[in-house]
Amino acid sequence: MSELQPTTMKDIAEHFGVSIATVSRALNGSQRINAEKRRLICEYAQQHNFYPNDIAQSLRNSKRAPIKVIGVIVPEFAHYYFSTILNGIEAAATKRGFRIIATTSRESYDSEVRICQMFEAHQVCGVIVSQAKETMKYDHFKSLIDRGIPIVFYDRICTGIDASLVVVDDYQGAFVATTHLAETGCRRIAYYGMHGNTVLGRNRYNGYRDALLKAGIQPDPSLVYVCDNREDAEKITPEVLQRPDRPDGFFCVNDDTAIGVMYTAKHAGFSVPDDVSVCGFTNGQRAVACDPQLTTIEQRGEKVGEEAATILMNKVEGISPKDQIEKKVVRTRLVVRGSTRGGYKRIKT
Repeated sequence: MSELQPTTMKDIAEHFGVSIATVSRALNGSQRINAEKRRLICEYAQQHNFYPNDIAQSLRNSKRAPIKVIGVIVPEFAHYYFSTILNGIEAAATKRGFRIIATTSRESYDSEVRICQMFEAHQVCGVIVSQAKETMKYDHFKSLIDRGIPIVFYDRICTGIDASLVVVDDYQGAFVATTHLAETGCRRIAYYGMHGNTVLGRNRYNGYRDALLKAGIQPDPSLVYVCDNREDAEKITPEVLQRPDRPDGFFCVNDDTAIGVMYTAKHAGFSVPDDVSVCGFTNGQRAVACDPQLTTIEQRGEKVGEEAATILMNKVEGISPKDQIEKKVVRTRLVVRGSTRGGYKRIKT
């Protein structure tokens, strides 16, 4: 048995040479089963990734039509962008009679594997997922597909699996943001981004680089930093600003990182945006709760969620073939505020 394959009550019954009914009683704590046998069965079930199929059981006991359930994995619940995507998924699912099970990997590969095992065991009708930063192996996703469970990736897509996906136009968003910084007078623009092993990270870096070239600015590798959260931004930015050839602009992979740059620059005595311009990528609630308000790229998370849910539900309901690969690209928008020069509020697609 593959380590990614969820254990069934039949598997446990065969291991102990007992009936499935005996296993069921043991797992439910029945006193009709010998205490030692009950303990051994429960320990074996836990060690071999057995998950009680609560959803299937509730459906068997229900006189209503079967409930259609979608499993959703988000890297972080607290991240504004992912929460808006979840809102979009739930809204679209509810309109068509689907329910969702929302989970978080907390950016952990091991957690992501366990969640996928749980989704298999609970027989969800499909899975919508943005892979964790740690994920470099994809057997757990392939296992879902092999069992006939369709997957739709969003935001961070999996290049090792042929599956449908919904992404924002990361390249164009980064290109527009960097172009805006250049057009408003910045000539040394730093890039705070993710590791380059993700499609998202590569696309945003490429957009940044190509915008510099188009503006006649030679890209400087020393201005490219791996930094994608506020904590790290506040750690590295003081040294960056002490450079004799310090940046006069920052393009950051998300709003939290950009706010960390802005906070640090202000506390170091720099004026934002007169000395340092800062642009983020998300357009979350924090973008308008800081001073000055943040110029940023709007990702339209709810639209991403709606598109991902629609693709998945169409596969589940037979409107489109399960093995048909669909790709949706959601356009981004530049929202100009006070953290960049000439920062009046406007939107540019």
